[in-house]
Amino acid sequence: MLEELTEKEFQEFSKESPSRNFMETIEIGNLRKANEWTINYLGLKENGKIVGATLLLSKKRHFNKYEFYALRGPLLDYNDKKLVSTFLSELKKYVKKHNGYCLRLDPYLPLRRFDGKNNELSLNYAPNITLNVLNSLGFKKTEQEEQVSSMYVLNLKDKSENDILKEMKANTRNCIRKTIKNGIEVVELQKEELQEFYDVMIETGKRKGFDVRNISYYENMYDIFSKNGEIKYLVTRLNLDKYVELLENEIKENETKKQKLSASSCNDGKRKEFETTIESLKKRINIAKEQKKEANKSVITLAGSMFVMTRPEIVYLSSGNSEKYMMYNSQYLIQWEMIKYAIANGYERYNFYGTPITSKKDKSYGIYEFKAGFNGFMEQLIGEYVVATSPIYYLINLIHKIKKS
Repeated sequence: MLEELTEKEFQEFSKESPSRNFMETIEIGNLRKANEWTINYLGLKENGKIVGATLLLSKKRHFNKYEFYALRGPLLDYNDKKLVSTFLSELKKYVKKHNGYCLRLDPYLPLRRFDGKNNELSLNYAPNITLNVLNSLGFKKTEQEEQVSSMYVLNLKDKSENDILKEMKANTRNCIRKTIKNGIEVVELQKEELQEFYDVMIETGKRKGFDVRNISYYENMYDIFSKNGEIKYLVTRLNLDKYVELLENEIKENETKKQKLSASSCNDGKRKEFETTIESLKKRINIAKEQKKEANKSVITLAGSMFVMTRPEIVYLSSGNSEKYMMYNSQYLIQWEMIKYAIANGYERYNFYGTPITSKKDKSYGIYEFKAGFNGFMEQLIGEYVVATSPIYYLINLIHKIKKS
């Protein structure tokens, strides 16, 4: 039988759980509570010791009945068939007892992992154990999922910065080096500075056609996760005056090298290369000067990203970039700075999070291509499942289908 857990009990258990994730935390529980969900922390104990737990959300929906949702849970040893079966069976009973018409859950459990060549990688779990239990209890795969179920992950365990750099694709490595050479800076924002990040998100949302949450969401995320240092908002900035100065110095260096060449015709090719490089640098200077004029300031914001850090992984949760500054490729530098932070602080996984499984023909392929440049692997979760705990569930579904038709 499931028992109510205190926040402290749940937090202590979740920190040791192999399926721990940032969604199954008291921080997200408090955030959902602020959005009018009822929060319960439930656990299964054996000999007084917690062996499984979940953050369970509930909200009154229709006919005075409640929808229940085990967000990214439960936290279990998914190789223990008896434990999985007992916990999910007891959870279903709990929902039915507490006037629920359905139970949704989407465990943080990989179904498969595969690399860039579509080679299957080994799993620490046997997903069929859970899938068979879900099927036996009447759970069905949902048509639409609330959370992402495919993500791109970089394994950092026992890796150094040099290891990661060597394993990257050449283009990704070169982009990182160019951003550093161009003097782009990565800056961590405090709560009162989040408007800078939000402005970039708004611009990106308008360009790509997706809705951006209100700034209060990002402020609330900062409040709840910053208490334990588990969130970072990073932006990239470029000082255009310093950037122009760098380019001007580079022109001088190329002019000097060109002048040192002898008048021999055998140097015509090298001379042409220097001239082409100089012209390219001059064009970049002109662009930078126009950008300064348009922005009416010397320091511009190029991109912004939000990261949540719950061991053993760092999750790249949200990001945006300014279209007119995409030429600087600063999003590569943000990722590299956070990867270095993860390695230095003992994180084992760097999770690029939502990454669609697409082909080169799809518009979203660029998202995958950018992340794949860091040479990690795709991870597909088992997804979201739902089980009816009252006949009302089928009536509600029928009403929804009629409304859509």
